[in-house]
Amino acid sequence: METTIKPLKKKAWFLPLILSLLTSSILIIFSLFFTSSSNPFHQSTLKSKTHQNPVFVESKLYISPTKPASSVPKLAYLISGSSGDVESLKRTLKALYHPLNQYVVHLDLESPAEERLALVDFVNNEAVFQEVGNVRVVTRSNLVTYRGPTMVTNTLHAAAILLKEGGDWDWFINLSASDYPLVTQDDLLHTFSTVPRDLNFIEHTSDIGWKEYQRAKPVIIDPGLYSLKKSDVFWVSQKRSVPTAYKLFTGSAWMMLSRPFIEYCLWGWDNLPRIVLMYYANFLSSPEGYFHTVICNAEEFKNTTVNHDLHFISWDNPPKQHPHFLSIDDYERMVESHAPFARKFGEDKELLDKIDLQLLGREPDGFVTSNWFDRSDTNKTIAESIVKNATQLKPGPGAERIKTLIGGMLSDKDFHAKHCI
Repeated sequence: METTIKPLKKKAWFLPLILSLLTSSILIIFSLFFTSSSNPFHQSTLKSKTHQNPVFVESKLYISPTKPASSVPKLAYLISGSSGDVESLKRTLKALYHPLNQYVVHLDLESPAEERLALVDFVNNEAVFQEVGNVRVVTRSNLVTYRGPTMVTNTLHAAAILLKEGGDWDWFINLSASDYPLVTQDDLLHTFSTVPRDLNFIEHTSDIGWKEYQRAKPVIIDPGLYSLKKSDVFWVSQKRSVPTAYKLFTGSAWMMLSRPFIEYCLWGWDNLPRIVLMYYANFLSSPEGYFHTVICNAEEFKNTTVNHDLHFISWDNPPKQHPHFLSIDDYERMVESHAPFARKFGEDKELLDKIDLQLLGREPDGFVTSNWFDRSDTNKTIAESIVKNATQLKPGPGAERIKTLIGGMLSDKDFHAKHCI
């Protein structure tokens, strides 16, 4: 029986489907080759190729702009003390006070609660401080030991407060209750109004000498990082090698640092400040090396250093851990040093009284004589007097001394060759 195979009939929708596919293909090809300039995807591809984001974080570095060196600068101070320092801290604060500046005062955790409360009361009851609002007390005190890293962490804490609450300032200066000014703030502000705002005054050297074996290689643990009571550091028996990822520097623990560098230390956008801080957590006398090592290993800041701590300090020979206390016999050498600050002051009231009388023009328990503190017009409030006169500086002989010191360093023919060596 034969089976007849009938031809299949093409369905009616097949031909229109083929024609539709051909038409779509032609349109797609036309759009790719003739309308690419209006294609948003094509534009974004070109943009991504020509505006690629930097691969490495160093390329994203942002340094805050500094104000021109013609306006009156503003200084931010940390003044710190410990048990028994409350009266010295008060005196130093008043000798340093100017309404243009910002201040953080700190008594460490070793100070009795009565002393810390007395400092808070002093700031709260001083009419000028309350009118201007530029003096802050660190109410959550830190335990600070000079031999460990806690002095560095306390300095960073104060700098963070000043960046958050202190408004627009140009330089950060760390002092202790045993420091005292040898010039007025008008002298200082007048002189530094012509100094580039990116400079950092920090005494430093890479020649660490004996410190390599006695401070860099030993490992210490500072109980101040976790204890409520101050005690000496613990020593770890094992030694460590000197870092190879960065070079160590050392110098004075007292410095005047630019705002951009302080921001860098706190934000640490390339992580160097944090890495170095971790290393110096186990370093003996870390205040003499942390900021120095950071600034001299940061490409953006290593050429901004001025190798001076702006202090007159009298050391024993050979030098010991701390300088000796100054006396009236050191007065002439202090003045001749042209330094704006001196340390270390103890109980010698005669010396401080002489500085107040002959260098600062400061009355006992009062502020330094200046235009901003002109109280001759009793009809004006303190705030009105300050607003009118704060920027009208009244520089004296101290300004000439600082100018001689700073001018000599900045005009040195080898100045640019002495950064971080």
